[in-house]
Amino acid sequence: MSYHFSTTVSESFDKAIETVTARLKEKGFGVLTTIDVQKAMKEKIDKDINPYTILGSCNPGYAYKALQAENKIGTMLPCNVVVQQHDDGSVEVSAVDPMASMQAIENPALGAVATEVRAMLQEVIKGL
Repeated sequence: MSYHFSTTVSESFDKAIETVTARLKEKGFGVLTTIDVQKAMKEKIDKDINPYTILGSCNPGYAYKALQAENKIGTMLPCNVVVQQHDDGSVEVSAVDPMASMQAIENPALGAVATEVRAMLQEVIKGL
């Protein structure tokens, strides 16, 4: 099982971030955090990498259900979505597969939540 869903988009890096954020919102997700990894690598260790941003997305209703099912699940939240630009200029968008990240937890209620969130994230990525 892969731990992510990915697609290459025909937009610029910045436009891809806007589009992904809008598509997530359509599915009830908000972006809680935006981490500019390229900037952090330059500032922290003086290393240059291609544009790479992590969007920490959360669907509050499903997060609540997950927390009710498993109170330590916050260690695996939010659902991260990565937008990265490759050396050839192409832009790839990847979302975590919540089923893969939560497979070690033996809790049927949590599995049901992860299955629903997985389907929504797959729709976001496929719709790009």
